[in-house]
Amino acid sequence: MASTAAAIRAIGLSKSYGKRLAVDKLDLQVDRGELFGFLGPNGAGKTTTIRMALGLIAPTGGSIEILGLEVRSHRSQVLPRVGALVESPALYGYLSGRDNLRAIGNLLGGASEKRIDEVLDIVSLKGRDRDRVRTYSMGMKQRLGLAMALLNDPDVLILDEPANGLDPAGIVEMRDLLRELAGQGKTVFISSHVLSEVQQICTRVAIINHGKLVRVAPVHDLLQSSGEYEVKVDAPAEVLATLRLQPWAQQARVEDGIVVTPAPDGRGRNLIKFLVDSGHVPDSVSERQKDLEDIFLSLTGGDS
Repeated sequence: MASTAAAIRAIGLSKSYGKRLAVDKLDLQVDRGELFGFLGPNGAGKTTTIRMALGLIAPTGGSIEILGLEVRSHRSQVLPRVGALVESPALYGYLSGRDNLRAIGNLLGGASEKRIDEVLDIVSLKGRDRDRVRTYSMGMKQRLGLAMALLNDPDVLILDEPANGLDPAGIVEMRDLLRELAGQGKTVFISSHVLSEVQQICTRVAIINHGKLVRVAPVHDLLQSSGEYEVKVDAPAEVLATLRLQPWAQQARVEDGIVVTPAPDGRGRNLIKFLVDSGHVPDSVSERQKDLEDIFLSLTGGDS
């Protein structure tokens, strides 16, 4: 297998349930070492895609490869190199966290106590590892699920809603951990609806809706300026009336007492000059940045 093979590659990947097409000819490539976000509304096809990537369900069309190998025909070679957390982890509530890891380790062919200690430390469950899992909070169960995914030191991590059940401090810890894992060369593929987290952590994202790929791009490119400016002035209504007389400012509006407007030729200094020349010296003029949530909603038609 060539070392340059993509970490994950979907080629015309499709899955139908009767007449319902859950995933529709998906073409997608995730490079090695990426922190990649996979976004879409509920029912968009995210979890179905992940289940096909893990060989849990079979595609009805196309194929999916991990580390250059087609998953269905090379399961025994591919899956030991993949760690996964899909939806809520399946845990034995009557066993301790450590014993849950031992049980998973046995399924993987054995895991040393040293490795179990390492993953417990990575997910900050040392000290609670001998408590029964039924006493764990939802966030602790999620971290134990991540420990299970890390047990075989995988090259690729596929995580479905990894921040599920975590409090704000836990979300920050998870964010730092995933960055650290990517820094070690692991590929981290995250399916999530927590857009603010994806925005902060991922290098690239794919957005799907109704099973189709809507957009794939670096997060930085998606968040580039909207071409609008936020203007703080003493009399926003008067400024708005003045702006609306200009052909380039027909989309100007007031939001929470701040004037939001395009600029002449798209340049902020031209907008400042216009405002000053028209007798409305602004307190501040700043370029409005896009938010991933706004982009997501615009691309998916507001589906949730």
